[in-house]
Amino acid sequence: MAIMRYRTRSWPSPWQELEDMSNRLSRAFGESSPLARDGHDWLPAVNVEETKDELVLTAELPGMTQDDVEIELENNVLTVRGSKEHTREESEDRRYHLWERRWGSFQRAFTLPRSVSPERIAANFENGVLTVHMPKVAEARSRRIEIQAGGQHPHEVGSGEATEG
Repeated sequence: MAIMRYRTRSWPSPWQELEDMSNRLSRAFGESSPLARDGHDWLPAVNVEETKDELVLTAELPGMTQDDVEIELENNVLTVRGSKEHTREESEDRRYHLWERRWGSFQRAFTLPRSVSPERIAANFENGVLTVHMPKVAEARSRRIEIQAGGQHPHEVGSGEATEG
C-alpha cells in the first residue's frame, strides 16, 4: 500500500472556513495561530497546574533544547519564546509525503496572579519539556484555621482589666 500525499478538499468545509478565519484574526492582532498551515508559526501545548504551594507551567517543546528557549518576566507577565529550525530537505532521493511537524518561532505570554512570588520563579528543561515552577507568596498559601470555643476573640489577651496598685 502506497502512502498518498494529503490534499485538501476542493469544496468548502466549515472547519476550513473556521481555520481560515482564525488565521486571519491571528495575523490581524499579531498573534501566532496554533492552526497555522504553513508551519512557520506555532504554539507549543502548555499546561498550568496549581498546588497549595505553587503554580507549575509545563510546555511541550519537542526537538528543542534549553538554548532554543527564553523566559522573561516583566510587569507580572511571564513570556516564553523560542525558535525551532526548519529541517525539511527534499532531494532527488528523498521527498516528503506528509509534513505535520511545526517549525519557526513561537511566543506565549501569561499574566501571573499576585499570589506568585516573582523572585522565586525557577525553570528546568528535560526531554523536550519545559517546566516553570512559580511558588506562591506565604500569604497566598492555603492554611488551616483553628476554630476557637466560646465567644472570646483569639487575639484578645487576658480576660480582665488591669488595675493599678
